[in-house]
Amino acid sequence: MKKKMLVLLVVASLGFISCNDNEDDDRYADYLVARPLKMTKAEFKNGVDVIAPLPTEESGKIYAYQDYVFVNDKYRGIHVIDNSNPNAPKKISFIKIAGNVDISVKDDYLYADSLMDLIVLDISDITNITIVNRLENVLRDNVIWPLGVDFFEQTDFDYENEIIIGWEVFTERRLIAEYEERFLNGGDILFAEAANDAGTGQGGSLARFKIVGDFLYAVDSHNINVFNIEDLENPQDLEDVYAGFDIETIFNRGEHLFLGSMRGMYIYDISSPATPTFVSEFEHGTACDPVVVDGDYAYVTLRGGNGCGAIESGLFIVDISNISKPELKISYPMDGPYGLGVKDEKLFICDGESGLKVYDKTNVEDLVSLNHFKDIFTFDVIPLDNSLLMVGDEVLYQYEYLEDDIKLMSTLELD
Repeated sequence: MKKKMLVLLVVASLGFISCNDNEDDDRYADYLVARPLKMTKAEFKNGVDVIAPLPTEESGKIYAYQDYVFVNDKYRGIHVIDNSNPNAPKKISFIKIAGNVDISVKDDYLYADSLMDLIVLDISDITNITIVNRLENVLRDNVIWPLGVDFFEQTDFDYENEIIIGWEVFTERRLIAEYEERFLNGGDILFAEAANDAGTGQGGSLARFKIVGDFLYAVDSHNINVFNIEDLENPQDLEDVYAGFDIETIFNRGEHLFLGSMRGMYIYDISSPATPTFVSEFEHGTACDPVVVDGDYAYVTLRGGNGCGAIESGLFIVDISNISKPELKISYPMDGPYGLGVKDEKLFICDGESGLKVYDKTNVEDLVSLNHFKDIFTFDVIPLDNSLLMVGDEVLYQYEYLEDDIKLMSTLELD
């Protein structure tokens, strides 16, 4: 069944402005512009394939399963990396999945989003990955809008035959008045019809997929999409649970799901796993918001500025000892954080352009800095039992744990 999706594209009222002609004109400024990436609906439906390794265009989230690391290439698919020797990881294949940003794995079955579709792959033989199922239109609001952009560019769009699978973001010089006018009249609106027709692995704090027992929970911007995966090849699409607005991430601890949104952290009870029920929420100012949980505390990084909101960036540590009434314990300033993770008493924060920060969290009210890896861009991190995985700027980093620190073991260039 098809479903019409409202796509808001702000249409510029003026033509392209050359940077060279207006470089010194104070009427102009540099803005981030998002251009839709399109493909035909026929290509989209037949766009899943396993091929030889490819260079990465834009690395996204990472996922670890057994001796393998999976790195998302935004909207394109998944790089498969043999990590049996963490000192010398190597790419072995690429899974093409149009519109993909998230995955999760259980007992050799990999679940991946392809916009509104859920793809199931058998990875029991990593050299012969096979597609076993495709559930269409089950991720009904799974449209990832680019954050922090100033304009959505209008392009010719064939509503009958094309679909938007992602976004290209670039800098362009435009009239300041044009930017201000955007807020006065909202610009023109373009309506587009998209084709909305065991052993588990470990994702990072930016994940939107989470497997708990025999259930897969996949959050979109508004809902918890619930799937029964007891029959691993044939997931059952259960009733969605409405969870609010701007849901971004999901984390599990015990019988609770912790959802990070641009407005706050929402906690859901999954003691009845097919029907998550709301427990409580922790509100903060508008910001991009992943969350991880350890013990009596939830650790939330907030990234302010641009489309993420007006508040300053920081780390919020929330006391959840009373799960029905989470309260802010303390906050620490950060520059522009993305993912984070915890391992025993260590806290790892990917602070964007400010690098990877490592803290001792024994006393949450007095975090102790153990290390700061500067001069690298950091995005997503996964603390494993024996090593730490981190991705940023098309590079996969692996660190080994030391008693009071971590040490770099290897890097793998993904581009």
